[in-house]
Amino acid sequence: MKVAALQMVSTPDLARNLEAAARGIAEAAAAGAGLVALPEYFCLLGRSDRDKLAIAEADGDGPIQAFLSNAARQHGLWIIGGTLPMRINATARAGTDVGAASPAADRVLNASCVYGPDGARVARYDKIHLFAYDNGSERYDEGRTLQAGQTPVAFDAAGLRIGLSVCYDLRFPELYRALMRPPCDLIVVPSAFTYTTGQAHWELLLRARAIENQCYVLAPAQGGQHENGRRTWGHSVLIDPWGEVLDGRDQGPGLVSGLIDSQRLAQVRQQLPALAHRRL
Repeated sequence: MKVAALQMVSTPDLARNLEAAARGIAEAAAAGAGLVALPEYFCLLGRSDRDKLAIAEADGDGPIQAFLSNAARQHGLWIIGGTLPMRINATARAGTDVGAASPAADRVLNASCVYGPDGARVARYDKIHLFAYDNGSERYDEGRTLQAGQTPVAFDAAGLRIGLSVCYDLRFPELYRALMRPPCDLIVVPSAFTYTTGQAHWELLLRARAIENQCYVLAPAQGGQHENGRRTWGHSVLIDPWGEVLDGRDQGPGLVSGLIDSQRLAQVRQQLPALAHRRL
């Protein structure tokens, strides 16, 4: 299967972001992609972290989810919809201390929804690890507006097993080990890495996840100077099971694409059967 990652420079305007995503999805479909993945926060990078609360959707209902479903059906492909803010229901709030301590309106889940070629949703993953960073001049704390998810998620698409993760999850290899039982053929990492942390660690971590799990990694990213003043690292990539970068894009909107080759997967796992050698 040919897969594509859409790199974006999202704005505080939902409508403009959906238009940009629609153009990118159409371009990927025209180039023969069977799966397209969007970056984290593809639908909105607001002027305040709390802006996402205003566009949060109920599970299964809302214009962002409808957009992703319609695009998948229109182009007849799989879409991994980056992330969108999802309202927290009572069951989810009861599942964690953080959610139970705050009203639902104060936090949302950072949800990655997957749609099949018929437009039906086939998977949803809520970001488990919430980013926090403070170097004195840059400060981020996703826990102020997000509630953490709890469950790893993988799904099957056209003969591939695909594992879901989001951005800061990349720093926690135990999540990917959990996704490798049974092994995934492809792991997707929609992201909005900061320029500072991305420059230091982005490609290193992505290649490590591909090598240690002997699978392809597709990482669609936010990449550029945003209207809200934030600068994201970009460098969307497709990496093969040996850790080789097959395609990449530094900054600005555009596509990264390539083939998921089952023979290459089998070759790497046969020559170096590391997954079979696991003891923990």
